[in-house]
Amino acid sequence: MKRPYLLVTLTFSVLPAIASAQSELRVEVPSVVLAGVPFTITVQPVTAEGGVVIGYDRQLSVTGLSGGSFDGLSIARAVVSTTGRHTVRVQDGTLSAEVEVRAIPAFFSILPPLIAITFALVFRQVIVSLIAGIWLAATFIADYNVVAGFLDVLTKYVINAVTTTSQAQILVFSLLFGGMVGVITKNGGARGIADVVTRFAKGAKGGQLSVMVMALVMFFDDYANVLVRGNLMRPITDKLRISREKLSFLVDTGAASVASTAIVSTWIGYELGLIAPGLELIGSSEDAFSMFIRTIPYRFYPLLALIFAFMISATDRDFGPMLKAEKRARHEGKVQRDGAEPATETLEDEEDATRPSSWLNGLAPIVSILVVALSGIYITGVRGLGGASGATLKDIVGASDSYVALLWASLSGCTVAIVLAVGRRVLTVSQAFAAWIQGLKSMVMAVVILVLAWCIGAATTELQAASYLVQVLEGALDPAWLPVLTFVIASAMAFATGSSWATMAIMMPLVIPLSDALSRSAGLGAERVDTLLVGVISSVLAGAVFGDHCSPISDTTILSSMASAADHIDHVRTQLPYALVVAFVGMLVGDIPTAYGLSPWISLVLGSGILLAVLFFYGKPVGTPRRQGEAA
Repeated sequence: MKRPYLLVTLTFSVLPAIASAQSELRVEVPSVVLAGVPFTITVQPVTAEGGVVIGYDRQLSVTGLSGGSFDGLSIARAVVSTTGRHTVRVQDGTLSAEVEVRAIPAFFSILPPLIAITFALVFRQVIVSLIAGIWLAATFIADYNVVAGFLDVLTKYVINAVTTTSQAQILVFSLLFGGMVGVITKNGGARGIADVVTRFAKGAKGGQLSVMVMALVMFFDDYANVLVRGNLMRPITDKLRISREKLSFLVDTGAASVASTAIVSTWIGYELGLIAPGLELIGSSEDAFSMFIRTIPYRFYPLLALIFAFMISATDRDFGPMLKAEKRARHEGKVQRDGAEPATETLEDEEDATRPSSWLNGLAPIVSILVVALSGIYITGVRGLGGASGATLKDIVGASDSYVALLWASLSGCTVAIVLAVGRRVLTVSQAFAAWIQGLKSMVMAVVILVLAWCIGAATTELQAASYLVQVLEGALDPAWLPVLTFVIASAMAFATGSSWATMAIMMPLVIPLSDALSRSAGLGAERVDTLLVGVISSVLAGAVFGDHCSPISDTTILSSMASAADHIDHVRTQLPYALVVAFVGMLVGDIPTAYGLSPWISLVLGSGILLAVLFFYGKPVGTPRRQGEAA
């Protein structure tokens, strides 16, 4: 009887040794951590062959940290208090593992985006600024090795950015959409759409409203919106005695405000490309396109600016320097002030003016994009759910692959535009593809900025900049004030740099994780956390447009002056009061109260009412010219 007992005893005594020989602890830590800032350590018991150990329930302990203890197989708030290299040892009584943790000063994590912002302000070179920020971040991560950091900019960050499937889809969509715009600009389609709208330009009010309606019709691209409307409407508004300052204001306001909020435009690929990585970073399963749609009613500045421009056009009332300019044009016949220096007298569009225009050449590709995009969202959504039986529209949209749908849509738009141009003998095959290539080229700068934005976002994420900002702001800032604060910062940055896209690229990777972490650390419920996240994303997009509108060095502001043949400083000086009023109202009734739960639709109604009141109580009617109908 003793031998079986001895056998059982020996068997159980060697089991730990066998387990120890056949398994190990795999410890995962960030590539670099911040001194004094919590980070996460994850432990995974694996077999010698690399498989996961099933049923592991041993008690883990850790040494080498200044703070943190295990909750299951992870430490959510591990801390090392000093910079340098630290050896962290994890053990369970039988197995043990060591890993090295390298800590850098916490404030280093925000230096890369700050350097990018500073360089953009000083040198006004967006690409150089972003590369400098990425290089600095990569150098910190590469143990302060400047050469290794520089090489990692390309081999690690750029390559990862362009080889990620969803991001590659966004790049291709953006290029294809630019190609379509190039074709419909060359084939007379853009001018054909504009010709239809201008037929309703009767009198000063009609002329101004025509400029704004045309902005809605040409929603697909802000540059085309500016160039076509300004050049086409200038002779008409001159005849109607509408000042060049007013024309440039209407042209500028309608361009980015429409393109940035349209569900299909040259902007959406870029915006989705910035939103998607942020959502992935915070562990959100929501599709970037769905989030984009939800942000639209929260974008108070572009929406209220558009509404305000329509109000001004319909009432023919103005205030401030714009009122003076309009009275001069209307009563003295001077569409520009004496001594004004127009940005240009003529601005040739890419389209050959002698080529016949056709609204069909412009409208058909746009309609095809909308139809295919919506159909693609439905098809991919049904496919994602495994069938549409019992599914709601919200379920289908949530399960859709918007990137694939937009790819299909942009390809269809290009195809329809080229087929119409060649089939109707407006362009030859070689001319059509030359126009398409020219359109692709127009998007190259945007694509480069987008790729670099992904890179600096990945680098600042690896440096855990959001964790540092949360630690600094936790308890010092009510999360409800984050949307309006984000709007102010984004506005200031866009104004100083003149680039709305650069502003979005630098701000978005920081504020999405910051909003999520700050809201959760404050103990807010899931609904409030989501509301603030939507508000913060909207504030980046809206603030970028506002700052861009006000900036004298913005490309769209300059293009608006050129296309309208207005004095550039006069354009900025007369537009600024209107933009400031709209921004203030948007913050007052939009960004602040919606963060506490007010519906954005109520905010838009309140904001519109306040702007109308400002126009009637502070503004004055311009009046009719003394000799109605006389050309300027």
